[in-house]
Amino acid sequence: MPAHSIDVGSANFRDVVLEGSKQGPVIIDFWAPWCGPCQVLRPILEKLAAEYAGKFTLAKINSDENQEIAAEFGVRGIPAVKAVVDGRMVAEFTGALPESQVRAFIERVIPSPSELARKHARTVMESGQHSEALALLEQALALDSRNEAAKVDKLETLVALDRIAEANALLDTLDLLTLDEPRVATLKAQIGFSASGSEDPAALVARIEKNADDLAARLELARHHVRAQAFEPALQQLLEIIRRDRKFGDDAGRRTMLEIFHLLGTDSELVGKYRRMLASALY
Repeated sequence: MPAHSIDVGSANFRDVVLEGSKQGPVIIDFWAPWCGPCQVLRPILEKLAAEYAGKFTLAKINSDENQEIAAEFGVRGIPAVKAVVDGRMVAEFTGALPESQVRAFIERVIPSPSELARKHARTVMESGQHSEALALLEQALALDSRNEAAKVDKLETLVALDRIAEANALLDTLDLLTLDEPRVATLKAQIGFSASGSEDPAALVARIEKNADDLAARLELARHHVRAQAFEPALQQLLEIIRRDRKFGDDAGRRTMLEIFHLLGTDSELVGKYRRMLASALY
């Protein structure tokens, strides 16, 4: 049987299913020798695995011999077919369906050409080649302008390339549900900081030394620190703004601190430290 149709057990489950699904869809067929419908479905799946020639991997798991794996996937009856993409189950069906319905199921799982281009771009992005990744993401969106994941990856790439005006324009095209995603919220915060003024930090420090109540200078210096990923000095300036004038800039000190908290994530020790200091300053 070709490499895209594989007998899987505990020894090779991680490599074939969990790791393999990061490269392409894995269709798991849970079966058992005594199961009549399994014997009907299995040749259909094997035929389609050969026909699609590597567009998905068929992982055949004997549920009697691999009860822990079957339990992990919630198998209650067989044949049970589960589709796994990027390490998580995305679709399933139970029972021996006709070939036309099995084919339709597989077509829903196989990534589109746009999605394949996006995944390639993602790999290039992670190696730090943002300009090359951007070109690939443009190709992905040319193939499917509705590919929201490609839009978000493009947004991240534009931010990395400091092309902030283009990133802002792209934000306006995202669906409302996409805008609520944590990664998009973080990118929005980065865009906000990147879009701030361009006064030299040394000049801002000089303004503050001359007048400690120059809160506009403190706010802009904090934003410079964030762009340089010097988050604690930024938070120190913002905390000083709150202590001197809570209402400055329509509560700009507190609002900007919260943006930094969101940027750093709730698990950050720095966030925990400055949340406590913020609470003390406010109350």
